[in-house]
Amino acid sequence: MLRQPVLRRILPGMLVSSLGDGMSMVAVAWLAVQIAPPDQAGVWTGLAVAAYALPAPIGAAVLARLVRRMRAAHLVAADASVRAVALGAVAVLALAGLLEPVAYVALLAVSSLLHAWGNAGAYTLVAEVLPEEEDRLTGNALLSTFAQAAFVVGPALAGGLTALVGPGWVIGVDALSFAVLAVAGWTVPAPRAAAVEVAPAEPAAGGWRTIADRPRLLGLIAVTCAFFFLYGPVEVALPVHVAHGLHGSPGLLGLYWTVFGVGATVGALGAALLRHRRPWPVVVGIIVGWGAALLPLGLTDAVVPGLVGLTLGGLVYGPFTAISTALFQRDTPPAALSRVLAARTALTTPATALGTLLGGPVVAAVGGRHTLLISAVLTIALGAGAAAVLRLARFGRRPARTRNGRRTSTMRA
Repeated sequence: MLRQPVLRRILPGMLVSSLGDGMSMVAVAWLAVQIAPPDQAGVWTGLAVAAYALPAPIGAAVLARLVRRMRAAHLVAADASVRAVALGAVAVLALAGLLEPVAYVALLAVSSLLHAWGNAGAYTLVAEVLPEEEDRLTGNALLSTFAQAAFVVGPALAGGLTALVGPGWVIGVDALSFAVLAVAGWTVPAPRAAAVEVAPAEPAAGGWRTIADRPRLLGLIAVTCAFFFLYGPVEVALPVHVAHGLHGSPGLLGLYWTVFGVGATVGALGAALLRHRRPWPVVVGIIVGWGAALLPLGLTDAVVPGLVGLTLGGLVYGPFTAISTALFQRDTPPAALSRVLAARTALTTPATALGTLLGGPVVAAVGGRHTLLISAVLTIALGAGAAAVLRLARFGRRPARTRNGRRTSTMRA
């Protein structure tokens, strides 16, 4: 990968911006707590966290006509530019003492409008530069490793900086990290080979039509959305379980997420080792493995089994993004890849948020530990169901003998 001039130019910017994004996990919520009225801190914190992620599906749909013809590197740069400007405005207003909650939420929403396209551009760039499928999986693994490593390092770094200089400065650093990525993306030279011309009807179809016309992609998105939805309640249940069930401290909660992040980083790095495996069975194995890893948290109040389970869960989950993205890169026409990946992000991003919203009432009804157990069992069931569908699909493609003894496929068009 490092022999590719384009990747040598843009990968450092992606690494820096991922670290900045990891820092924002702490700073965005902490700044909301500081500027919100004391009796509305919970409401504004929830709105701020949601605004930093949820508008991405809106941007994927509304801004499609403006950005879908942009090169992959420029999609990354456009997303980074919008984030740098919007987060920079947040930092300046916060440091000047002029930031109001409504303006804060609005600026965070603007910053995430192009996130689906930026994410799609990053993985489309990997597919453009690395034509071999095995090399693409390595590239996908490196990008997902950046995100997982930032999940480990970023919050810890942001916690220290926030205590020293305040959340406004931390968000300013985040804005600067995206500015670095924007410069790297805008200065990537055009590819030497001419891009494949898109037929006039193809842009009108867009990513949604491409997905609808390919049952395997549609099935992968459906499974991914269900997987992320079932993960959503974990983000609510784990803090409640630690605080009320284990009577633990915030430090213990941080330890749970840290061991998950470490496991996920190692797992993402190891995704390239799976490049000779069939992708769909690996995806199913990851789903079942994550559900099994949650069982110690749902079945016992003991801390050590829960930490071990979450570490193994991160290790199992780590390759998921790289493997699933490789399936999209393989089955999507190159001219439509960025639009398809943007549509995928637009669908999968809200899935986790909806799961988190549902997790609140479920935790209130049955408690944190039982919610974790429900999530574990349903996730294992999802993986088992996907495995059964795959088995039926393979059975349907088996050749059958005709009367004259020749073999013919039983799969229908």
